Amino acid sequence: MNVLVTGGAGYIGSIVVEELLKNSHRVAVLDNLSTGHRDSVDNLARLIEGDIKDQQLVEQTLTENNIEAVIHMAGSSQVAESVLFPEKYYDNNVVAGKVLLDAMRATKVQKIVFSSTAAVYGEAERQPIVETDKLEPTNPYGETKLQFENELRRNHEEHGLGYVSLRYFNAAGASKNCGERHDPETHLIPMVLQAALGRLPHINIFGDDYPTRDGTCVRDYIHVIDLAHAHVLALNSLDGVAAAYNLGCGGRGYTVREVIDAAREVTGRSIPEAITGRRQGDPAVLIASSERISRELGWKPEFQDLGVIISSAWEWLRQNGFE
Repeated sequence: MNVLVTGGAGYIGSIVVEELLKNSHRVAVLDNLSTGHRDSVDNLARLIEGDIKDQQLVEQTLTENNIEAVIHMAGSSQVAESVLFPEKYYDNNVVAGKVLLDAMRATKVQKIVFSSTAAVYGEAERQPIVETDKLEPTNPYGETKLQFENELRRNHEEHGLGYVSLRYFNAAGASKNCGERHDPETHLIPMVLQAALGRLPHINIFGDDYPTRDGTCVRDYIHVIDLAHAHVLALNSLDGVAAAYNLGCGGRGYTVREVIDAAREVTGRSIPEAITGRRQGDPAVLIASSERISRELGWKPEFQDLGVIISSAWEWLRQNGFE
């Protein structure tokens, strides 16, 4: 299949591209490189530098590459930033998304996989979260992702668009060639590894008095290769379908302290920590059930062990000169 990956030069997007190529798909990447990296895009994929808000460029890209389906990963994705700059998130996640859908409709591309977020659920009443739970996001990031999901549903009802939305919390780990290099970095696992490298003085633990097994917050962490594989699987289910699937670690999740302890074991290094107060709005537990996608699409994570996830990220950092 000829597939366009928007945001395919980013952390998750670049590994989705790798998985598509492994599965014999032909791939074009559209990315404005505002947060992505040119050298993260596999040489077998065609990189077009540009913005999805440029409808003429998107239509040209879809047509020239004979695109049959889109995996949409472009957008803004930091919760804290979204609170400070909600207009940016509406522009990048909703307005730009509508332009993409208009371009797809104009070129008769009728299939899309959307990289959404479990933040669309907000502070869910039960854990693990399932797809039928209320959609009540608590920040502009989750709100704008949900708004675009609603646009997908509208386009399905009015124009027959086939779509799958994949909702998840924390991608982590690395492939052999691609890993996390955000600036600034806000994700726990790469920050813990930066502390192991001495690039951070310590890792903050925001509260150790939660009603969890060790007092620290529990979250999902999914290996980015497993996440990419789910996007590839979703491509095969797009004929006239309108669906949303959670991607979760399938168990109890991992506490902040378990992540730090696992990183100490993997790296063999001391990782200083500092207990600080709770952050406003941090729920004690956020984990998502992936039972539906496992049952309906056959998704089976292969790299779910926390040590495996952290080891892959650590090896990528060391191989790429971060040590």
